[in-house]
Amino acid sequence: MEGKTLTIQSAKNEGALQVELTGRLDTTTAPELERALKDELEGVTELTLDLAGLEYLSSAGLRVLLGAQKVMNRQGTMKVCHVNSVVRDIFEITGFSDILTIV
Repeated sequence: MEGKTLTIQSAKNEGALQVELTGRLDTTTAPELERALKDELEGVTELTLDLAGLEYLSSAGLRVLLGAQKVMNRQGTMKVCHVNSVVRDIFEITGFSDILTIV
């Protein structure tokens, strides 16, 4: 299934975690991101999601982002950066632009 993939690259530095997403965050790939975040968020006080390479975002992907935001509300901060116009439109239509910190 070409074009249906998600690449997750993460770098942890003390309490800060930077996660770069490339490809598609949809029903097929959302569980992969959910597992990766669950494994890495312990002890993290600052989460940055870099969406520069994200081409597509479905409701399943939004659910994972919301879950990450809820965890980070308890233990620190989360910001989303390098959001392209397609993903930004999705955030605005769904109201996620009011929930997430987009820089």
